[in-house]
Amino acid sequence: MPSVRSVALGLWVRTGSREEAPEQAGVSHFLEHLLFKGTERFTAAGIAEYFDGLGASVNAGTGKESTTLHARFLDTHLEAAFDLLAEMFLAPTYPEIDSEREVVLEEIAMYEDEPMDRVHDVLADAIWGEHPLGRRVLGSSEVIASIPVPEIDAYHRSHYTGPKMVVSAAGNLDHERVEELARRHLEPADADAGERSDGAEPPANPRISFHRKETEQYHVCFGGPGIARNDERRFALGVLDGAFGGSTSSRLFQEVREKRGLAYAVGSYTEQYRDGGQVAMYVGTRADNVESACEVIGTELGRLHTDGLSDEELERSKEHVKGRLVLAMEATGARASRIGKAVLFDTPLQTLDEMLAKVDAVTAADVTELAESFYAPASLSAACVGPEEERFRAAVQSVSSSLAAA
Repeated sequence: MPSVRSVALGLWVRTGSREEAPEQAGVSHFLEHLLFKGTERFTAAGIAEYFDGLGASVNAGTGKESTTLHARFLDTHLEAAFDLLAEMFLAPTYPEIDSEREVVLEEIAMYEDEPMDRVHDVLADAIWGEHPLGRRVLGSSEVIASIPVPEIDAYHRSHYTGPKMVVSAAGNLDHERVEELARRHLEPADADAGERSDGAEPPANPRISFHRKETEQYHVCFGGPGIARNDERRFALGVLDGAFGGSTSSRLFQEVREKRGLAYAVGSYTEQYRDGGQVAMYVGTRADNVESACEVIGTELGRLHTDGLSDEELERSKEHVKGRLVLAMEATGARASRIGKAVLFDTPLQTLDEMLAKVDAVTAADVTELAESFYAPASLSAACVGPEEERFRAAVQSVSSSLAAA
């Protein structure tokens, strides 16, 4: 991207909460924190001072199937930034582990106090049950409070291996130079630990999951299994999601918020994993409105099946999806993230024009097929964070009577 003067660099590894055994719940995320706490050459303060001295922005993230350490910096600092990022990634020394335990425990506690976020993990539990995809990335407070350094280090050594790593970068850079730095810093000889062979099969029947908490609102999600990240239907699913609840002109946003004033936050989203995925919708609303809001969701799910999308909705959502793709590709960080994930999960690396063409090719029939396969009310699980389960179950009745009775 020669028009910019910066570089976005990401070091990726194909491991996350899905790779953890129950007794390791949260170790991937905890380890991500510990990458910043020190190496042989640098203390935690030294790492912060080093990157500040480069004018760099550095961060990390853990998901269910990947962990990334990434930074943005001036193009003149590529070698210096790569050098320290690689050292942090491959050779953490865990010198401040007890203080960081407390930090992560505070993060878990903070998350428990955010029902708008917490409900999505409650939904994952409802959809996936005991499958690793049903566990939250933050893991268990009990594990974080007690897991010893040797177990964390063993997890790091067995998962942060060459065959599971990807380097992605975007900005004002030279590909051969990035490749040379990768070979110099990131070619450990460790064998690949491989992924846990768990499959992405959810429980046979949809379920209800309720997390009781004294809140001002009921935070409600409906969702079910979706498609894998390599599924060519992902472009059509993006169009369907945009029209249903993923944009401000979508049906859910217009009907729940704009026309009826039943909620401030309402929408839908999708998640894709290496061999499966999920579709979901969310609304947060006061007790007096929860039944009405769920009734609208049930009505709109029914309309997806009886009416499909109008030509106008289809075209508008296509343009919405294409606009998001283009805007993301103009940012160095988003572009580096997109190509990093593609290579990490063996997804075909497509040009912007190829992706836009895939979106343009989506038809009404494609969207209808996906709606029938994944948005049938009887196939959806439900989750809620709120004060009274009975009120929640009564609201679920208008979406799926069979689920409400479960």
